[in-house]
Amino acid sequence: MPESVSLYVIAFNEAQNLREVLPTVMWADEVVVVDSFSTDDTAAVCSQFGVRHVNIKFEGFGKLRNDALALLKYDWVVSIDSDERSTPEFAEEVRRTLAAPQHAAYFVPRQNTFLGRPVHHGGMYPDYRQPQIFDRRKFRYRDDLVHEGFECQGSIGYFKATIWQHPWPTLAVILRKMDRYTTLMAQRRFEDGKRSSVLKMLFAPPIGFMKKYIFQQGFRDGMHGFVMAAMHGCYTFVKYAKLWELELNSGKK
Repeated sequence: MPESVSLYVIAFNEAQNLREVLPTVMWADEVVVVDSFSTDDTAAVCSQFGVRHVNIKFEGFGKLRNDALALLKYDWVVSIDSDERSTPEFAEEVRRTLAAPQHAAYFVPRQNTFLGRPVHHGGMYPDYRQPQIFDRRKFRYRDDLVHEGFECQGSIGYFKATIWQHPWPTLAVILRKMDRYTTLMAQRRFEDGKRSSVLKMLFAPPIGFMKKYIFQQGFRDGMHGFVMAAMHGCYTFVKYAKLWELELNSGKK
């Protein structure tokens, strides 16, 4: 028999995404939505699907995820973000794998979409993030503010089944996420003692663009690939500009 599995979803004001992701994950033995006091109808959506809804104060993504793990019923965990979607093939591979786990954690390939279209280049496939299936007794996240790392006491495997991710449905969503994540990244870098400079703001954005568009072959996704690479360059510039602003406000520059 496969191990029982808890599945958690991180969400903040993501009611619409929850309406789409929750129907795809109800195969799990336990589903928990970890919220940070959303002001939309996130709680009502969770009630509609009969899943557990828990509010935890946001103090960084790493800490939030570790706090989420402490709430779960089972030791084997699946992590799905609100803009991701499970697939029947993924669910079946989870059950098959957990009948006799060979590793302490597993990476999962993600197929991204950008402005409604699947993108296959520019680092968008397989786009592994942290392991998304793991034994929480052997795994924890680092307490990073954003883009959190992890520590795993055991080997790590790779799934074949793909899950879908829809992080950028519109330019408005892209810009909103860019504002939040550049703020968090600037804060993380500032706290780590890193500083901005004219050279970083001048050269890092075009280098970021070239990485996505040329070296990771984003050009093969046409206009979608070009805009995606350009937005990455813009993200890089804003991140360093916000880091410079933090330096100004701290009186250290």
